[in-house]
Amino acid sequence: QVQLMESGGDSVQAGGALSLSCAASGATDSTRCMGWFRQAPGKEREGLAASVTNGGSTYYADSVKGRFTISHDNSKNTVLLNITSLKPEDTAMYYCAADVFPFGGSCRLRFLRADFPFWGQGTQVTVSS
Repeated sequence: QVQLMESGGDSVQAGGALSLSCAASGATDSTRCMGWFRQAPGKEREGLAASVTNGGSTYYADSVKGRFTISHDNSKNTVLLNITSLKPEDTAMYYCAADVFPFGGSCRLRFLRADFPFWGQGTQVTVSS
């Protein structure tokens, strides 16, 4: 069982930057597949990025490449999502998700299918123009 807690959401102006954090507890000794997703009101959930802890592969949605960066601080069992050049359309609730090894054999498929067993409660990002 993995518990996830997101933080770092804020109200910012367009053009700014944010760093979202997701702290994991439980099964922290296991290699994990960690993903970031967002959902805006009235829209479907959107996958943003995913990465395997302990130096594994990283995946990004095409729509966020270049502005979003996923990284891990394994000493703190935390996954970060750095966002630059924020746009009003980035306004959404941002969620992190996790699965532990062997995560169905493919972290990439977990990400593409948004098929994670563990989810956080989300952190709100609001971008004003």
